Amino acid sequence: MKYIIKNIIPAAAFALTLGMTSCVKDLDVDPIDPNLSTETSVDGLFLKCYANLALPGNGGANGDSDIDGYDGGTAGFIRQLWNSNELPTDESICCWGDPGIAGFNFNQYDASHPMMHMYYYRLTTGINYCNSYLNEVGDGGDAQMKAEVRWVRALQYYMLMDAFGNIPFTESLSKPEQISRLDAYNWIEKELLEIEPNLMDAKAMKSTDKDYGRVTKGAAWMLLARLYLNAEVYTGTAQWDKAAFYAKKVIDSNYKLNTVGVNQWSAYQMLFMADNGESDAAYEAIFPILQDGSTTTSWGGTLFCIASTFDGNMHANPNDDTATNNTTEAWGGNRARPELVKKFFPLGDAPEAQSYDMTTAAGDDRALFCSEGRTLDVEKTTEFTNGYAVAKWTNFRSDNGATKNAQFPDTDFFLFRLAEAYLTYAEATARQNGGTTTDEGTELINSLRSRAHASTSSTNYTLNDIIDEWAREFYYEGRRRVDLIRFGLYGGNNNYNWQWKGGAYNGTSFSADLNIYAIPSNEIATNEKLVQNQGYK
Repeated sequence: MKYIIKNIIPAAAFALTLGMTSCVKDLDVDPIDPNLSTETSVDGLFLKCYANLALPGNGGANGDSDIDGYDGGTAGFIRQLWNSNELPTDESICCWGDPGIAGFNFNQYDASHPMMHMYYYRLTTGINYCNSYLNEVGDGGDAQMKAEVRWVRALQYYMLMDAFGNIPFTESLSKPEQISRLDAYNWIEKELLEIEPNLMDAKAMKSTDKDYGRVTKGAAWMLLARLYLNAEVYTGTAQWDKAAFYAKKVIDSNYKLNTVGVNQWSAYQMLFMADNGESDAAYEAIFPILQDGSTTTSWGGTLFCIASTFDGNMHANPNDDTATNNTTEAWGGNRARPELVKKFFPLGDAPEAQSYDMTTAAGDDRALFCSEGRTLDVEKTTEFTNGYAVAKWTNFRSDNGATKNAQFPDTDFFLFRLAEAYLTYAEATARQNGGTTTDEGTELINSLRSRAHASTSSTNYTLNDIIDEWAREFYYEGRRRVDLIRFGLYGGNNNYNWQWKGGAYNGTSFSADLNIYAIPSNEIATNEKLVQNQGYK
Protein backbone atom coordinates (compact mmCIF):
# COMPACT_ATOMS: atom_id res chain seq x y z
CA MET A 1 0.00 0.00 0.00
CA LYS A 2 1.79 3.15 -1.19
CA TYR A 3 0.71 6.52 0.06
CA ILE A 4 1.78 9.72 1.71
CA ILE A 5 -0.25 10.58 4.79
CA LYS A 6 -0.28 14.27 3.87
CA ASN A 7 -2.28 13.23 0.84
CA ILE A 8 -4.14 10.32 2.37
CA ILE A 9 -5.84 12.25 5.15
CA PRO A 10 -7.54 14.70 2.81
CA ALA A 11 -8.38 11.79 0.54
CA ALA A 12 -10.05 10.09 3.46
CA ALA A 13 -11.94 13.20 4.44
CA PHE A 14 -13.36 13.72 0.98
CA ALA A 15 -14.04 10.05 0.40
CA LEU A 16 -15.88 9.70 3.66
CA THR A 17 -18.10 12.59 2.67
CA LEU A 18 -18.56 12.11 -1.03
CA GLY A 19 -18.22 8.38 -1.55
CA MET A 20 -15.09 8.69 -3.65
CA THR A 21 -12.65 5.89 -4.29
CA SER A 22 -8.86 6.07 -4.17
CA CYS A 23 -5.66 4.05 -4.20
CA VAL A 24 -6.62 2.64 -0.81
CA LYS A 25 -9.72 0.92 -2.14
CA ASP A 26 -13.23 1.94 -1.18
CA LEU A 27 -13.22 4.77 1.39
CA ASP A 28 -16.97 5.32 1.46
CA VAL A 29 -17.65 5.24 5.20
CA ASP A 30 -20.64 6.54 7.08
CA PRO A 31 -20.05 8.59 10.24
CA ILE A 32 -19.14 6.01 12.86
CA ASP A 33 -21.35 5.26 15.84
CA PRO A 34 -20.05 2.08 17.46
CA ASN A 35 -23.55 1.34 18.75
CA LEU A 36 -24.91 1.11 15.22
CA SER A 37 -24.41 -1.63 12.71
CA THR A 38 -22.96 -0.04 9.57
CA GLU A 39 -21.02 -1.22 6.57
CA THR A 40 -17.53 0.15 6.89
CA SER A 41 -14.33 0.17 4.87
CA VAL A 42 -11.40 -1.07 6.89
CA ASP A 43 -9.02 1.25 5.04
CA GLY A 44 -11.39 4.15 5.54
CA LEU A 45 -11.49 3.43 9.26
CA PHE A 46 -7.69 3.29 9.36
CA LEU A 47 -7.50 6.76 7.84
CA LYS A 48 -10.21 8.08 10.12
CA CYS A 49 -8.16 7.13 13.17
CA TYR A 50 -5.44 9.51 11.99
CA ALA A 51 -7.82 12.13 10.63
CA ASN A 52 -9.57 12.60 13.98
CA LEU A 53 -6.42 14.32 15.24
CA ALA A 54 -6.33 16.76 12.33
CA LEU A 55 -9.90 17.36 11.17
CA PRO A 56 -13.20 18.26 12.87
CA GLY A 57 -15.26 15.88 10.77
CA ASN A 58 -15.74 14.56 7.28
CA GLY A 59 -16.34 17.85 5.51
CA GLY A 60 -13.39 20.03 6.44
CA ALA A 61 -13.61 23.35 8.28
CA ASN A 62 -17.22 24.11 7.40
CA GLY A 63 -18.57 20.58 7.33
CA ASP A 64 -20.32 18.57 10.00
CA SER A 65 -18.55 17.89 13.26
CA ASP A 66 -17.87 14.32 14.34
CA ILE A 67 -19.08 15.30 17.80
CA ASP A 68 -22.82 15.89 17.99
CA GLY A 69 -23.79 19.18 19.57
CA TYR A 70 -20.34 20.77 19.34
CA ASP A 71 -18.95 23.02 16.65
CA GLY A 72 -16.26 21.15 14.76
CA GLY A 73 -13.76 23.99 14.66
CA THR A 74 -13.91 24.64 18.36
CA ALA A 75 -13.88 20.94 19.22
CA GLY A 76 -10.74 20.18 17.19
CA PHE A 77 -8.12 18.04 18.93
CA ILE A 78 -5.27 20.55 18.61
CA ARG A 79 -7.41 23.47 19.73
CA GLN A 80 -8.67 21.87 22.92
CA LEU A 81 -5.35 20.19 23.71
CA TRP A 82 -3.90 23.69 23.49
CA ASN A 83 -6.64 25.39 25.52
CA SER A 84 -6.61 22.87 28.34
CA ASN A 85 -2.83 22.92 28.75
CA GLU A 86 -1.97 26.57 28.02
CA LEU A 87 -4.77 28.86 29.22
CA PRO A 88 -4.81 27.70 32.87
CA THR A 89 -1.04 28.28 33.19
CA ASP A 90 1.61 30.97 33.40
CA GLU A 91 1.99 31.05 29.62
CA SER A 92 -1.25 32.31 28.09
CA ILE A 93 -4.49 34.14 28.71
CA CYS A 94 -7.40 34.73 26.32
CA CYS A 95 -9.51 37.86 25.97
CA TRP A 96 -12.55 36.21 24.40
CA GLY A 97 -15.86 35.72 26.13
CA ASP A 98 -16.61 32.25 24.74
CA PRO A 99 -18.15 29.91 27.33
CA GLY A 100 -15.34 28.18 29.18
CA ILE A 101 -12.56 30.67 28.44
CA ALA A 102 -12.81 32.46 31.81
CA GLY A 103 -12.85 29.12 33.60
CA PHE A 104 -9.54 28.23 31.98
CA ASN A 105 -8.04 31.71 32.49
CA PHE A 106 -8.81 31.73 36.22
CA ASN A 107 -8.54 28.01 37.12
CA GLN A 108 -12.26 27.95 37.89
CA TYR A 109 -13.62 25.02 35.91
CA ASP A 110 -16.14 22.37 36.87
CA ALA A 111 -18.04 19.42 35.42
CA SER A 112 -20.11 21.69 33.17
CA HIS A 113 -17.10 23.32 31.48
CA PRO A 114 -17.95 23.24 27.74
CA MET A 115 -14.43 23.25 26.30
CA MET A 116 -13.31 20.46 28.57
CA HIS A 117 -16.35 18.54 27.28
CA MET A 118 -15.08 19.10 23.74
CA TYR A 119 -11.63 17.78 24.58
CA TYR A 120 -13.10 14.75 26.37
CA TYR A 121 -15.41 13.88 23.49
CA ARG A 122 -12.74 14.42 20.83
CA LEU A 123 -10.55 11.89 22.65
CA THR A 124 -13.31 9.35 23.33
CA THR A 125 -14.58 9.70 19.75
CA GLY A 126 -11.08 9.00 18.46
CA ILE A 127 -10.83 5.96 20.72
CA ASN A 128 -14.15 4.72 19.31
CA TYR A 129 -12.78 5.01 15.77
CA CYS A 130 -9.71 2.99 16.75
CA ASN A 131 -11.83 0.35 18.47
CA SER A 132 -14.04 0.17 15.39
CA TYR A 133 -11.06 -0.42 13.13
CA LEU A 134 -9.59 -3.09 15.40
CA ASN A 135 -13.00 -4.75 15.69
CA GLU A 136 -13.33 -4.84 11.89
CA VAL A 137 -9.92 -6.40 11.24
CA GLY A 138 -10.17 -8.83 14.15
CA ASP A 139 -7.37 -11.38 14.19
CA GLY A 140 -6.49 -10.60 10.59
CA GLY A 141 -5.35 -7.43 8.92
CA ASP A 142 -1.95 -5.85 8.45
CA ALA A 143 0.13 -6.13 11.64
CA GLN A 144 1.82 -2.76 11.17
CA MET A 145 -1.43 -0.90 10.50
CA LYS A 146 -3.01 -2.49 13.56
CA ALA A 147 -0.01 -1.40 15.65
CA GLU A 148 -0.34 2.16 14.33
CA VAL A 149 -4.00 2.32 15.27
CA ARG A 150 -3.26 0.87 18.69
CA TRP A 151 -0.67 3.64 19.17
CA VAL A 152 -3.18 6.31 18.18
CA ARG A 153 -5.64 4.78 20.66
CA ALA A 154 -2.95 4.64 23.37
CA LEU A 155 -2.10 8.29 22.70
CA GLN A 156 -5.72 9.32 23.21
CA TYR A 157 -6.07 7.16 26.31
CA TYR A 158 -2.89 8.82 27.60
CA MET A 159 -4.31 12.29 26.98
CA LEU A 160 -7.59 11.23 28.60
CA MET A 161 -5.83 9.76 31.64
CA ASP A 162 -3.58 12.80 32.01
CA ALA A 163 -6.49 15.23 31.93
CA PHE A 164 -9.28 13.25 33.61
CA GLY A 165 -7.58 10.77 35.94
CA ASN A 166 -9.94 7.83 36.45
CA ILE A 167 -11.33 7.30 32.98
CA PRO A 168 -13.92 5.33 31.01
CA PHE A 169 -12.20 2.46 29.28
CA THR A 170 -12.99 -0.21 26.71
CA GLU A 171 -11.00 -2.01 24.04
CA SER A 172 -14.14 -3.06 22.19
CA LEU A 173 -17.43 -1.50 21.08
CA SER A 174 -19.03 -2.18 24.45
CA LYS A 175 -20.06 0.49 26.94
CA PRO A 176 -16.95 1.64 28.79
CA GLU A 177 -16.31 1.02 32.46
CA GLN A 178 -14.31 3.34 34.66
CA ILE A 179 -10.76 2.33 35.57
CA SER A 180 -8.32 4.02 37.92
CA ARG A 181 -5.55 6.27 36.72
CA LEU A 182 -3.05 3.63 37.83
CA ASP A 183 -4.79 0.93 35.80
CA ALA A 184 -4.93 3.25 32.79
CA TYR A 185 -1.20 3.96 33.15
CA ASN A 186 -0.42 0.25 33.33
CA TRP A 187 -2.54 -0.50 30.27
CA ILE A 188 -0.94 2.29 28.21
CA GLU A 189 2.55 1.08 29.15
CA LYS A 190 1.74 -2.54 28.30
CA GLU A 191 0.07 -1.57 25.02
CA LEU A 192 3.00 0.53 23.82
CA LEU A 193 5.52 -2.16 24.69
CA GLU A 194 3.45 -4.80 22.88
CA ILE A 195 3.03 -2.87 19.65
CA GLU A 196 6.57 -1.50 19.34
CA PRO A 197 7.99 -4.49 17.40
CA ASN A 198 5.29 -4.19 14.71
CA LEU A 199 5.80 -0.48 14.05
CA MET A 200 8.06 0.77 11.28
CA ASP A 201 11.56 1.76 12.31
CA ALA A 202 12.21 5.19 13.73
CA LYS A 203 13.20 7.43 10.88
CA ALA A 204 13.43 11.16 10.25
CA MET A 205 11.30 12.02 7.23
CA LYS A 206 10.00 14.88 5.13
CA SER A 207 6.56 15.11 3.55
CA THR A 208 8.07 13.85 0.29
CA ASP A 209 8.73 10.52 2.02
CA LYS A 210 5.78 8.20 1.64
CA ASP A 211 5.47 7.38 5.36
CA TYR A 212 5.73 10.93 6.71
CA GLY A 213 3.10 11.41 9.40
CA ARG A 214 2.68 7.73 10.21
CA VAL A 215 3.45 6.19 13.59
CA THR A 216 6.94 4.74 14.00
CA LYS A 217 8.89 3.11 16.79
CA GLY A 218 10.16 6.61 17.56
CA ALA A 219 6.62 7.73 18.36
CA ALA A 220 6.19 4.73 20.68
CA TRP A 221 9.45 5.54 22.47
CA MET A 222 8.53 9.21 22.83
CA LEU A 223 5.08 8.47 24.24
CA LEU A 224 6.64 5.99 26.67
CA ALA A 225 9.20 8.61 27.70
CA ARG A 226 6.44 11.13 28.37
CA LEU A 227 4.42 8.54 30.29
CA TYR A 228 7.41 7.61 32.46
CA LEU A 229 8.47 11.24 32.99
CA ASN A 230 5.10 11.89 34.61
CA ALA A 231 4.79 8.47 36.30
CA GLU A 232 5.08 9.87 39.81
CA VAL A 233 2.08 12.12 39.16
CA TYR A 234 0.02 9.31 37.64
CA THR A 235 0.96 6.42 39.95
CA GLY A 236 2.85 7.77 42.95
CA THR A 237 6.03 5.98 41.85
CA ALA A 238 8.75 7.76 39.87
CA GLN A 239 10.21 6.10 36.76
CA TRP A 240 13.08 8.45 35.93
CA ASP A 241 15.32 5.63 34.69
CA LYS A 242 12.71 4.44 32.19
CA ALA A 243 11.98 8.01 31.05
CA ALA A 244 15.69 8.54 30.39
CA PHE A 245 16.03 5.15 28.66
CA TYR A 246 13.30 5.80 26.09
CA ALA A 247 14.27 9.42 25.57
CA LYS A 248 17.81 8.21 24.83
CA LYS A 249 16.48 5.72 22.28
CA VAL A 250 14.90 8.66 20.44
CA ILE A 251 18.04 10.77 20.75
CA ASP A 252 20.22 7.95 19.41
CA SER A 253 18.00 7.40 16.35
CA ASN A 254 18.37 9.51 13.23
CA TYR A 255 16.05 12.39 14.12
CA LYS A 256 18.02 15.61 14.27
CA LEU A 257 17.61 19.15 15.47
CA ASN A 258 17.07 21.79 12.85
CA THR A 259 19.99 24.12 13.47
CA VAL A 260 20.34 26.19 10.29
CA GLY A 261 18.04 29.12 9.59
CA VAL A 262 16.96 30.11 6.10
CA ASN A 263 16.24 33.53 4.56
CA GLN A 264 16.39 35.34 7.93
CA TRP A 265 14.05 32.78 9.52
CA SER A 266 15.68 31.15 12.51
CA ALA A 267 16.04 27.39 12.75
CA TYR A 268 13.60 27.46 15.69
CA GLN A 269 10.97 29.44 13.76
CA MET A 270 11.10 26.92 10.94
CA LEU A 271 9.49 24.33 13.24
CA PHE A 272 6.25 26.35 13.22
CA MET A 273 5.99 27.47 9.60
CA ALA A 274 4.03 26.39 6.53
CA ASP A 275 6.86 24.34 5.03
CA ASN A 276 7.92 22.64 8.26
CA GLY A 277 7.13 19.32 6.61
CA GLU A 278 9.26 20.13 3.57
CA SER A 279 12.27 21.91 5.10
CA ASP A 280 14.93 20.35 7.31
CA ALA A 281 12.71 21.20 10.28
CA ALA A 282 10.80 18.01 9.42
CA TYR A 283 13.73 15.89 10.57
CA GLU A 284 12.98 16.98 14.13
CA ALA A 285 9.36 15.74 13.96
CA ILE A 286 8.70 12.41 15.66
CA PHE A 287 4.94 12.53 15.17
CA PRO A 288 3.50 15.42 13.13
CA ILE A 289 -0.22 16.04 12.78
CA LEU A 290 -0.55 17.03 9.15
CA GLN A 291 -2.18 20.18 7.86
CA ASP A 292 -2.78 21.26 4.28
CA GLY A 293 -4.39 24.57 3.39
CA SER A 294 -6.28 23.09 0.46
CA THR A 295 -7.47 19.74 1.75
CA THR A 296 -7.21 19.49 5.55
CA THR A 297 -9.00 22.68 6.46
CA SER A 298 -10.01 23.23 10.07
CA TRP A 299 -10.70 26.07 12.49
CA GLY A 300 -9.33 23.87 15.27
CA GLY A 301 -5.91 22.89 13.87
CA THR A 302 -2.83 25.03 13.44
CA LEU A 303 -4.99 27.84 12.08
CA PHE A 304 -6.14 28.24 15.67
CA CYS A 305 -2.52 28.38 16.90
CA ILE A 306 -1.82 31.12 14.35
CA ALA A 307 -5.00 33.18 14.15
CA SER A 308 -5.81 33.20 17.87
CA THR A 309 -2.42 34.76 18.66
CA PHE A 310 -2.33 37.50 16.01
CA ASP A 311 -4.07 40.76 15.30
CA GLY A 312 -3.56 42.95 12.24
CA ASN A 313 -0.99 45.17 13.95
CA MET A 314 1.56 42.38 14.23
CA HIS A 315 4.22 41.81 11.58
CA ALA A 316 6.05 38.53 11.96
CA ASN A 317 8.00 38.28 8.70
CA PRO A 318 11.61 39.54 8.96
CA ASN A 319 11.60 39.94 5.17
CA ASP A 320 8.41 42.01 4.99
CA ASP A 321 7.55 44.52 7.73
CA THR A 322 3.94 44.76 6.53
CA ALA A 323 3.04 41.05 6.55
CA THR A 324 1.03 39.63 9.45
CA ASN A 325 0.92 35.80 9.63
CA ASN A 326 0.24 34.87 5.98
CA THR A 327 -3.39 33.90 6.50
CA THR A 328 -6.51 36.04 6.19
CA GLU A 329 -7.26 35.23 9.84
CA ALA A 330 -6.10 37.31 12.83
CA TRP A 331 -8.53 36.82 15.72
CA GLY A 332 -6.63 38.54 18.53
CA GLY A 333 -7.34 36.27 21.49
CA ASN A 334 -4.44 34.47 23.15
CA ARG A 335 -1.42 36.38 24.39
CA ALA A 336 1.39 35.93 26.91
CA ARG A 337 1.11 36.37 30.64
CA PRO A 338 4.10 38.39 31.96
CA GLU A 339 5.61 35.32 33.61
CA LEU A 340 6.28 33.79 30.20
CA VAL A 341 7.97 36.94 28.91
CA LYS A 342 10.11 37.05 32.06
CA LYS A 343 11.51 33.63 31.22
CA PHE A 344 13.43 35.59 28.57
CA PHE A 345 13.53 39.03 30.23
CA PRO A 346 13.82 38.35 33.98
CA LEU A 347 13.64 42.06 34.82
CA GLY A 348 10.58 42.62 32.65
CA ASP A 349 12.56 45.06 30.55
CA ALA A 350 11.70 43.85 27.05
CA PRO A 351 11.81 46.66 24.47
CA GLU A 352 8.89 47.82 22.32
CA ALA A 353 9.42 45.69 19.23
CA GLN A 354 8.03 43.28 16.71
CA SER A 355 8.97 39.63 17.16
CA TYR A 356 11.95 39.59 14.77
CA ASP A 357 13.59 42.39 16.77
CA MET A 358 12.53 41.01 20.17
CA THR A 359 14.63 37.88 19.68
CA THR A 360 17.75 40.01 19.22
CA ALA A 361 17.03 41.93 22.41
CA ALA A 362 16.45 38.70 24.34
CA GLY A 363 19.51 36.98 22.96
CA ASP A 364 17.26 34.00 22.26
CA ASP A 365 15.57 33.12 18.96
CA ARG A 366 12.64 31.64 20.88
CA ALA A 367 11.46 34.99 22.35
CA LEU A 368 8.90 35.54 19.60
CA PHE A 369 6.90 38.33 21.26
CA CYS A 370 5.36 41.48 19.85
CA SER A 371 5.22 44.32 22.38
CA GLU A 372 4.42 47.27 20.11
CA GLY A 373 1.34 49.06 21.44
CA ARG A 374 0.97 46.48 24.23
CA THR A 375 1.55 46.24 27.95
CA LEU A 376 3.52 43.57 29.75
CA ASP A 377 0.92 43.22 32.50
CA VAL A 378 -2.58 41.93 31.84
CA GLU A 379 -4.61 44.42 33.83
CA LYS A 380 -7.69 43.91 31.65
CA THR A 381 -8.17 40.30 30.69
CA THR A 382 -10.64 41.29 27.96
CA GLU A 383 -8.13 43.49 26.08
CA PHE A 384 -5.85 41.76 23.59
CA THR A 385 -3.27 44.54 23.90
CA ASN A 386 -2.90 43.77 27.62
CA GLY A 387 -0.10 41.23 27.46
CA TYR A 388 2.56 40.75 24.81
CA ALA A 389 1.42 38.98 21.65
CA VAL A 390 3.09 35.74 20.58
CA ALA A 391 4.23 35.30 16.97
CA LYS A 392 5.51 31.73 17.24
CA TRP A 393 3.09 30.04 14.81
CA THR A 394 2.79 31.37 11.24
CA ASN A 395 1.83 30.27 7.75
CA PHE A 396 4.92 31.74 6.10
CA ARG A 397 7.32 29.49 4.22
CA SER A 398 11.01 29.63 5.06
CA ASP A 399 11.78 29.52 1.32
CA ASN A 400 9.53 32.60 0.95
CA GLY A 401 7.35 30.69 -1.49
CA ALA A 402 3.58 30.67 -1.83
CA THR A 403 1.29 28.62 0.37
CA LYS A 404 -1.64 26.61 -0.96
CA ASN A 405 -4.44 28.67 0.54
CA ALA A 406 -4.74 32.27 1.69
CA GLN A 407 -6.93 31.32 4.64
CA PHE A 408 -5.98 27.88 5.94
CA PRO A 409 -2.37 26.99 6.78
CA ASP A 410 -0.01 24.28 5.60
CA THR A 411 1.76 24.33 8.97
CA ASP A 412 1.99 20.85 10.51
CA PHE A 413 1.67 20.40 14.29
CA PHE A 414 4.65 18.52 15.69
CA LEU A 415 2.95 16.74 18.58
CA PHE A 416 6.28 15.07 19.44
CA ARG A 417 9.63 16.49 18.40
CA LEU A 418 13.22 15.71 19.23
CA ALA A 419 13.71 18.60 21.66
CA GLU A 420 11.27 16.86 24.01
CA ALA A 421 13.57 13.85 24.18
CA TYR A 422 16.51 16.16 24.99
CA LEU A 423 14.72 17.83 27.89
CA THR A 424 13.16 14.59 29.10
CA TYR A 425 16.56 12.94 29.32
CA ALA A 426 18.10 16.01 30.98
CA GLU A 427 15.34 16.24 33.59
CA ALA A 428 15.04 12.52 34.33
CA THR A 429 18.78 12.11 34.85
CA ALA A 430 18.96 15.33 36.89
CA ARG A 431 16.34 13.96 39.27
CA GLN A 432 18.56 10.88 39.72
CA ASN A 433 21.62 13.11 40.18
CA GLY A 434 20.59 15.13 43.22
CA GLY A 435 18.67 17.79 41.30
CA THR A 436 21.30 18.94 38.80
CA THR A 437 21.99 17.77 35.27
CA THR A 438 24.63 15.25 34.40
CA ASP A 439 27.27 16.33 31.92
CA GLU A 440 25.26 14.69 29.14
CA GLY A 441 22.06 16.42 30.28
CA THR A 442 23.87 19.75 30.37
CA GLU A 443 25.13 19.17 26.84
CA LEU A 444 21.62 18.41 25.60
CA ILE A 445 20.17 21.59 27.09
CA ASN A 446 23.09 23.56 25.71
CA SER A 447 22.32 22.12 22.28
CA LEU A 448 18.80 23.56 22.42
CA ARG A 449 20.05 26.90 23.68
CA SER A 450 22.80 27.02 21.05
CA ARG A 451 20.24 26.37 18.33
CA ALA A 452 18.38 29.45 19.63
CA HIS A 453 21.61 31.48 19.84
CA ALA A 454 21.09 31.77 23.61
CA SER A 455 23.89 31.65 26.14
CA THR A 456 24.98 28.22 27.34
CA SER A 457 26.26 27.05 30.71
CA SER A 458 29.59 25.46 31.58
CA THR A 459 28.08 24.21 34.84
CA ASN A 460 25.14 21.92 35.44
CA TYR A 461 21.52 23.09 35.31
CA THR A 462 19.19 22.84 38.30
CA LEU A 463 15.60 21.62 38.26
CA ASN A 464 14.49 25.25 38.49
CA ASP A 465 16.49 25.94 35.33
CA ILE A 466 14.91 22.94 33.63
CA ILE A 467 11.27 23.90 34.27
CA ASP A 468 12.04 27.33 32.82
CA GLU A 469 13.75 25.71 29.85
CA TRP A 470 10.64 23.60 29.21
CA ALA A 471 8.74 26.91 28.96
CA ARG A 472 11.26 28.63 26.70
CA GLU A 473 11.43 25.71 24.29
CA PHE A 474 7.80 24.52 24.27
CA TYR A 475 5.55 27.45 25.14
CA TYR A 476 2.32 27.57 23.13
CA GLU A 477 2.65 23.91 22.07
CA GLY A 478 -0.02 22.56 24.42
CA ARG A 479 1.96 20.98 27.28
CA ARG A 480 2.66 23.57 30.03
CA ARG A 481 0.02 22.38 32.51
CA VAL A 482 1.56 18.89 32.53
CA ASP A 483 5.03 20.25 33.29
CA LEU A 484 3.83 22.55 36.08
CA ILE A 485 1.97 19.68 37.75
CA ARG A 486 5.06 17.45 37.59
CA PHE A 487 7.13 20.15 39.29
CA GLY A 488 4.45 20.78 41.95
CA LEU A 489 3.76 24.29 40.66
CA TYR A 490 0.12 24.07 39.54
CA GLY A 491 -2.72 23.27 41.96
CA GLY A 492 -2.32 23.11 45.73
CA ASN A 493 -0.33 25.27 48.10
CA ASN A 494 2.95 26.22 46.47
CA ASN A 495 5.11 29.28 46.17
CA TYR A 496 4.63 29.85 42.46
CA ASN A 497 2.02 32.37 41.34
CA TRP A 498 1.26 33.99 38.04
CA GLN A 499 -0.99 36.84 37.01
CA TRP A 500 -4.65 35.85 37.36
CA LYS A 501 -3.82 32.42 38.77
CA GLY A 502 -6.91 31.31 40.70
CA GLY A 503 -8.77 34.44 39.52
CA ALA A 504 -6.66 36.98 41.47
CA TYR A 505 -4.60 39.60 39.66
CA ASN A 506 -1.47 38.81 41.68
CA GLY A 507 -2.26 35.11 41.68
CA THR A 508 -3.54 32.82 44.40
CA SER A 509 -3.44 29.11 45.10
CA PHE A 510 -6.27 26.84 44.04
CA SER A 511 -7.18 23.31 45.06
CA ALA A 512 -4.90 20.46 44.00
CA ASP A 513 -8.11 18.65 43.01
CA LEU A 514 -8.06 20.88 39.91
CA ASN A 515 -4.89 19.17 38.69
CA ILE A 516 -7.38 16.71 37.21
CA TYR A 517 -10.34 17.90 35.16
CA ALA A 518 -13.92 16.86 35.83
CA ILE A 519 -15.57 14.15 33.80
CA PRO A 520 -18.38 15.92 31.87
CA SER A 521 -21.58 16.09 33.90
CA ASN A 522 -23.71 14.60 31.13
CA GLU A 523 -21.39 11.58 30.99
CA ILE A 524 -21.88 11.01 34.68
CA ALA A 525 -25.65 11.33 34.19
CA THR A 526 -25.84 8.83 31.32
CA ASN A 527 -23.28 6.22 32.37
CA GLU A 528 -23.99 4.74 35.78
CA LYS A 529 -20.56 3.10 35.74
CA LEU A 530 -18.76 6.45 36.06
CA VAL A 531 -17.91 8.25 39.31
CA GLN A 532 -16.95 11.93 39.31
CA ASN A 533 -13.40 12.94 40.21
CA GLN A 534 -12.62 14.20 43.69
CA GLY A 535 -13.41 17.85 44.33
CA TYR A 536 -16.19 18.18 41.76
CA LYS A 537 -19.90 18.05 42.43
